[in-house]
Amino acid sequence: MLNPNLDQIQLNKEEYERFSRHLILPEVGLEGQKRLKAASILCVGTGGLGSPLLLYLAAAGVGRLGIVDADVVDRSNLQRQVIHGTSWVGKPKIESAKNRIHEINPLCQVDLYNTWLTSDNALDIAEPYDIIIDGTDNFPTRYLVNDACVLLNKPNVYGSIYRFEGQATVFNYEGGPNYRDLYPEPPPPGLVPSCAEGGVLGILPGIIGIIQATEAVKIILGQGTTLSGRLLLFNALDMKFRELKLRPNPERPIIEKLVDYQEFCGIPQANAAEAEKQANMEEMTVQELKQLMDSEAKDFVLLDVRNPHEYEIAQIPGSVLIPLSEIESGEAIPKVKALLNGHRLIAHCKMGGRSAKALGYLQEAGISGTNVKGGITAWSREIDPSIPEY
Repeated sequence: MLNPNLDQIQLNKEEYERFSRHLILPEVGLEGQKRLKAASILCVGTGGLGSPLLLYLAAAGVGRLGIVDADVVDRSNLQRQVIHGTSWVGKPKIESAKNRIHEINPLCQVDLYNTWLTSDNALDIAEPYDIIIDGTDNFPTRYLVNDACVLLNKPNVYGSIYRFEGQATVFNYEGGPNYRDLYPEPPPPGLVPSCAEGGVLGILPGIIGIIQATEAVKIILGQGTTLSGRLLLFNALDMKFRELKLRPNPERPIIEKLVDYQEFCGIPQANAAEAEKQANMEEMTVQELKQLMDSEAKDFVLLDVRNPHEYEIAQIPGSVLIPLSEIESGEAIPKVKALLNGHRLIAHCKMGGRSAKALGYLQEAGISGTNVKGGITAWSREIDPSIPEY
């Protein structure tokens, strides 16, 4: 309801006090604050982006916030997901978010959807809201959010983050471009590492999330110039912003319905190929590795294919570091052959994915080996809790 009947919206005495700094801004004033109170926003995800933007939207006086997330708070979230606290570890993120929102603004209506957004529920969940904010971190859900917004004719406030870089824009607003104009086709599965693999500066999602919140507020108020048609790029290391122009593609296929976005992004095919590869790859559990090490066997080499800075954090005793990037490039193949010298190869990484990939490359070079299921994370959880889990 971006054009509400403001005569029906009233502020009480507490709200006049709470939003006094808004009320004295000519661009907001009483009318603008009423618009904020009448507005409804759906946030998909309460992670790094959803956390700061939900806090600021509640503080700004948005009257209704919907939150979609089926995850629970993990200790590793707390470095960047500032809406959650230590006491909420292991509990649903949406409940944690609602609790914090009501600490900031008890007058805000908070709708909780303890589910993942899917093609079956997206339209029903999104339909009651004025604006949809994409706080997700995977391509299938980004395409799903985009297409649902197009079908429902709702603005999609987009943001994404990785390592030290972020981007933000507004899709599907006043005839502007949508996500498919920026990314007509999804990248191959596994090409873009997740934050769990590549890391992210904890402050970065705060910056991008607050930009998303700012864009949503501007749309509600009808003030300023939005990011529609502009992709804002931010590099935290250089502290630089730059812009790219975005335009609708006249040849873009018409979105007529929601589809299977896992299939669209090639994930089932990739999973099937990976499963076939895994089926042909020898694996061992961390318990089996521990038994082998306790036997004092000398006929194997334990290869760690993580990055050097990960090796500094935690390592399995006796492991040898050769990063996956060196194996992928072929640079380390002679080194691995010399290291083995007829010995058995056992490889591990953080959780087993990169080491399986490394063994695939080595197999092409005539070197077979065994993958450690669960990697050093499983070793820390099941064998040696003194090794840090990161």
